[in-house]
Amino acid sequence: MKKILLLLSSAFFLSAYGQRTCGTEKKMAAFFASNPQAEANREALKDYLVHNDFTKSKKAGVVTIPIVVHVLYSTTAMNISDAQIASQIKVLNDDFRKLNADFSTVVPFVFQGVAADMELAFCLATKKPDGSATSGVERKSVTSNFNFDDNYYTSSGLPSWDTTKYLNIWVGNISADYLGWAYLPDNAGGTDDGLAIGYKYFGTTGTVVSPYNKGRTATHEIGHYFGLNHIWGDEENSCGTSAGNDGCADTPATKEPYYGAPTFPTNLYACTTSTNGSMFMNYMDYVNDNKMAMFTNNQKTITQNTMAGPRASLLNSNACALLAVDDVEKSNAINVFPNPAVNYISIASPLININEVEIFATDGKLVKKAKVKNETDKIDVKQLPLGTYYVRTYNESGFVKSMKFIKK
Repeated sequence: MKKILLLLSSAFFLSAYGQRTCGTEKKMAAFFASNPQAEANREALKDYLVHNDFTKSKKAGVVTIPIVVHVLYSTTAMNISDAQIASQIKVLNDDFRKLNADFSTVVPFVFQGVAADMELAFCLATKKPDGSATSGVERKSVTSNFNFDDNYYTSSGLPSWDTTKYLNIWVGNISADYLGWAYLPDNAGGTDDGLAIGYKYFGTTGTVVSPYNKGRTATHEIGHYFGLNHIWGDEENSCGTSAGNDGCADTPATKEPYYGAPTFPTNLYACTTSTNGSMFMNYMDYVNDNKMAMFTNNQKTITQNTMAGPRASLLNSNACALLAVDDVEKSNAINVFPNPAVNYISIASPLININEVEIFATDGKLVKKAKVKNETDKIDVKQLPLGTYYVRTYNESGFVKSMKFIKK
């Protein structure tokens, strides 16, 4: 009888509080299904984010990302306070700079050596897209039956501000199935690109509920926004395959997520048993907020490559007075991605305005010309034969830089 009561009690606990769930995989599956070109280029972009050698040419320096928070509410509780929003921004800044106070107590000593300062900071936008002043927060009252999951970014919700210049965050009454989701860089520039999150999981005060009351849901999801995958890769129970690989050699491979509050060390879901076990305290796992406290150096490489490629347009946003781009050399900041390419290439040039591109074959023949506006513009190369090509970039003043890419 006691065992039955214990099982019923556990079931009630899970029902009342639930396990951490992330909607990114579902949202990305829908995105790829409706964007076959992005699906075809998926592996090429992933390879770019994992293996691009951009970091060797990048000067040290912190980049600050401008945020706009869209609050959609149908009750007073959902209309979260400015203080609750500020508490979340602080968590993001602490977590992405490795300044979180719980780092040394949550992260075992054996993993502390690979923990990274991501050199990313965040601030609420001070300018709207039209240049007028803003607090970085906008609010809208919606009906009690408003479908947040599907309509948060539409005219019935709050449409995104320019997603190439702002990290858009929508806070509202999210589906019970998820705590939140964010789109991977494959959707950079999309009208729904950004973070969607439940009002009970945003920040550290106000309406937040335990065990998701330390702001780590936003940290986890924004990790996706910068190209990071779950620790177990694209699919659970895929140890030893590309689908079971998150692209980071310094995150021990696991076959499925850890939940709740595991005890170190554990090999419960490890692909390979080891003395140190799994890195369940990584922000990209599913444990409770107070049990996650680190990113790794390899994860930092991916985020920096994301900022050198699909999200480079954030670097020239003037939406935040604290933007720190002085430490990035203009010539090194221009990149062609993904490389190798399958269906398309894009040009990342956050500090120099590029408006025209020419593509040449190795024999010197001009094979394509294209106009571009920003990093989200895609130049179709799927008709080009396999091989090596050279890209010449131009602005109003003339030639800027030549780069090489491989068509697969």
